[in-house]
Amino acid sequence: MRAIFKQLLVNYFPFVRAKILSRKATSIRNIMSESNQYDSCFDRPRLVIKKVLAKPQSEGNRAVVRRSIGRPELRNLDPFLMLDEFSVSAPAGFPDHPHRGFETVTYMLEGAFTHQDFAGHKGTINTGDVQWMTAGRGIIHSEMPAGEGSQKGLQLWINLSSKDKMIAPRYQELLNEDIPRAENEGVEVKIIAGEAMGVQSPVYTRTPTMYLDFTLQPTSYYHQATPESWNAFVYIVEGEGVFGIPNSGPVSAHHCLVLGPGEGLSVWNKSSKPLRFVLLGGQPINEPVVQHGPFVMNSQAEIDQTFEDYQYCKNGFENARYWRSGH
Repeated sequence: MRAIFKQLLVNYFPFVRAKILSRKATSIRNIMSESNQYDSCFDRPRLVIKKVLAKPQSEGNRAVVRRSIGRPELRNLDPFLMLDEFSVSAPAGFPDHPHRGFETVTYMLEGAFTHQDFAGHKGTINTGDVQWMTAGRGIIHSEMPAGEGSQKGLQLWINLSSKDKMIAPRYQELLNEDIPRAENEGVEVKIIAGEAMGVQSPVYTRTPTMYLDFTLQPTSYYHQATPESWNAFVYIVEGEGVFGIPNSGPVSAHHCLVLGPGEGLSVWNKSSKPLRFVLLGGQPINEPVVQHGPFVMNSQAEIDQTFEDYQYCKNGFENARYWRSGH
């Protein structure tokens, strides 16, 4: 009788039929939404193959950083040489020091840092700003906190190929308001380098690189494609997230996650607080890496030559003879 009564309602009262169909459609949409949320989206998703906790260590002049890439358990990840999360208060900082053979990318999360070098460049980057410095054949500079309290940020070192190690130094500086952004269903991204949500960064990366700063609100998720031949990793700034596959365990702040091969990364925020992380990828250089502190070359002979150049102020270090930053 109940089935017959329902059929009469459907046949003689169209609005009832429409309501039943609407409920069915909503149910189907919900099932599809849940399927999309917990589906990896990729035939070959990138999975987490290594997890490293960035532990505090001393660096510079009384500064303390959390280093992930560059630690003994993760010496480098071609083309990435180092990643530090710093939290520095004056008078601590990074006074005059040299570089050769790679790039430094400084991204301010909170506060400000002042930079000056022996070629006469000077400036301050504030919260959300990025300085992309190509050290090339040689630079000596200082990086010091510019405000009261703790100044926080990330500094990444990216290797240069042998053909680019001795190029002239150069800078790219991006103000926070000039960095492209995109947003969709609880997911925000700042595109420092590369592309996300169809938005492209204007930054030129000599070593092809992507650098994306994601914030996921609770219950949100996202699938980010990455070039398959590139190495990639995640660094969690705050909150906790699930990476790679939906049934993996959540990972909290200050962890670096090395990603295996695949088409892209899937991430879910199943917590009650926002999740913020950076996703970085880069094209491997596949050349020998010989590093001695702030110098990164392809052989020990080139490192020895670099020390000689630095000591005698030649081959790119000429300005070092008389320059001091004042810090």
